[in-house]
Amino acid sequence: MTENTTHFGFETVREDEKAGRVQGVFSSVASKYDIMNDVMSVGIHRIWKEAMMDWLAPRAGQKLLDVAGGTGDISFKFLGRAGSGHATVCDITESMLIAGKTRAEAATMSDSLDWVVGDAMALPFADNTFDVYTISFGIRNVTRPQEALNEAFRVLRPGGRLMVLEFSQLPSPMMQAAYDAYSFNVIPRMGQLIANDRDSYQYLVESIRKFPDQETFLEMVKIAGFENAKYRNLSLGIAALHSGWKL
Repeated sequence: MTENTTHFGFETVREDEKAGRVQGVFSSVASKYDIMNDVMSVGIHRIWKEAMMDWLAPRAGQKLLDVAGGTGDISFKFLGRAGSGHATVCDITESMLIAGKTRAEAATMSDSLDWVVGDAMALPFADNTFDVYTISFGIRNVTRPQEALNEAFRVLRPGGRLMVLEFSQLPSPMMQAAYDAYSFNVIPRMGQLIANDRDSYQYLVESIRKFPDQETFLEMVKIAGFENAKYRNLSLGIAALHSGWKL
């Protein structure tokens, strides 16, 4: 019997190896993760996350599940916009959650936050639990993204909403080539300088290139059962937001 394989960046690995290797990457970069996001995107990831919140339009009293939520960035923004509510940050890498708990926002919002170690493909939550499911720059690291989307559908209540923010593809081959040149030549070097970890950032760049384009991922959202599924490009397609509803 042939073993199931998947990609870890540009490397082919056994499916049962990928989660552990992804954990290794994020355990390595956890303490510098927020700084590196600023450097990698020249601060633009903050604008993308605000665009995500604008489209999401959080409402008071909603329950959010933020998967691959890491250091809590999306949950903090969601609770700030909603005014009241509850956010559960779920991540497979405990050191990322620990880094999140040390942030100033975590202390001021502690009554409205839970931090849970969990796998996006087998969430430790009951069916029909949450009003909103978000995953930001995380689904490309999941071994089987379709299973993560299926799980998102399961744990959302009827009327609940999915929102995915992920790096994507530029529409012009020339623009994509220029962006690739920047990504592959500059970002791993930044990782070495700032986080003393070139290999993890080499993987992160490669994982972006292996992720499906906007239309392909939109079909995956629909296959999971979501309706009114749409996407919006950010910064010409360097990143994209995908939205869907459990109706």
